[in-house]
Amino acid sequence: MTKFLLALHVLVAIVAVGPVTVAASMFPPAARRAHAESGVGTVRLLHRICRVYAGIGIAVPVLGIATGAAMGVLGDAWLTTSMALTAAAAGVLAAFVLPRQGELLEELTGQGSVEHRATAQLAMFTGIFNLLWATVTVLMIVRPGSTTGA
Repeated sequence: MTKFLLALHVLVAIVAVGPVTVAASMFPPAARRAHAESGVGTVRLLHRICRVYAGIGIAVPVLGIATGAAMGVLGDAWLTTSMALTAAAAGVLAAFVLPRQGELLEELTGQGSVEHRATAQLAMFTGIFNLLWATVTVLMIVRPGSTTGA
């Protein structure tokens, strides 16, 4: 059962978190290039991808906790750190990335352009989100004290 949970956890992480990181990274430059209705469709699609896959991504920590419990490692420092970083990444996504994407999309729809400063700030928050997920991924692979030989 542990191998099944681990495989499911990894698959959902790839399928759910991957599209969010890519679409969120593509959003700021796409918003800068969009003018009025020309290009707004792309920005709208990227925002939708981020919202939908973020919802699916909730399964990643749920499966991670189930996997950690099955492996008996819930108290390990590397997993606790990973869970804290995952919560931080989710917080950045929910509090900064998705709302700012929505605001920029409204600006594009209403006035036809966005300020470079706003897209640069969104790119910074997106970078923080991506860096948190990259750190979690490394912790999941390296796992201090693991018996995988790494």
